[in-house]
Amino acid sequence: MIRVALVDDHPVVRAGMRALVEGQEDLSVVGEASDAHSAEQLVAAVRPDVVLMDLNLGSGPGGAETTARLRALPEPPHVLVLTTYDTEADIMSAIDAGASGYLLKDAPPEDLFRAIRGTARGETVLAPAVAARLVRRSGPLLTEREVEILGLLATGRSNRDMARSLFVSEATVKSHLSHIYTKLEVDTRAAAVARAIEQRIIRPPS
Repeated sequence: MIRVALVDDHPVVRAGMRALVEGQEDLSVVGEASDAHSAEQLVAAVRPDVVLMDLNLGSGPGGAETTARLRALPEPPHVLVLTTYDTEADIMSAIDAGASGYLLKDAPPEDLFRAIRGTARGETVLAPAVAARLVRRSGPLLTEREVEILGLLATGRSNRDMARSLFVSEATVKSHLSHIYTKLEVDTRAAAVARAIEQRIIRPPS
């Protein structure tokens, strides 16, 4: 029996996922959590094999940070991200945090069941759209720091503000921006943000 924990801040979503998962003879939901703190407590208490993790957990730490916390625990569970977000920044932050898989919430139930089983076996499981996005990361690639700067740029932050947030000099921020403009083939801040959103490198600002 594969023991599954659900981490999502929407009770209705958790109820739906529980009903789906528990309809499989070899899968069992052993607990639910709505945020990072309750997820850590749950995992420590019930030691699931797989955690289904949403990336948006309300106002607290997000799913990527929560994944990193769970993976740092003794005898950590495998984490399968189940979310609506498919930008490069979201995907890479989750994988870098230690997620074994990344599935979108519009996936058919059978794909979800296969992903849970594969994740439990220690396999890397990616939704086709996610895998395709990673494959398309060809040509001049943006670094993690450049993606981070684009995210700050999208919120209207000045070079000085970005430098303070990242603990670097303004000259370093300007250097990163120059590289970003070259890679995205743009010449303004607004164009860089627009191109990054168009290419689904970052999310549109909320």
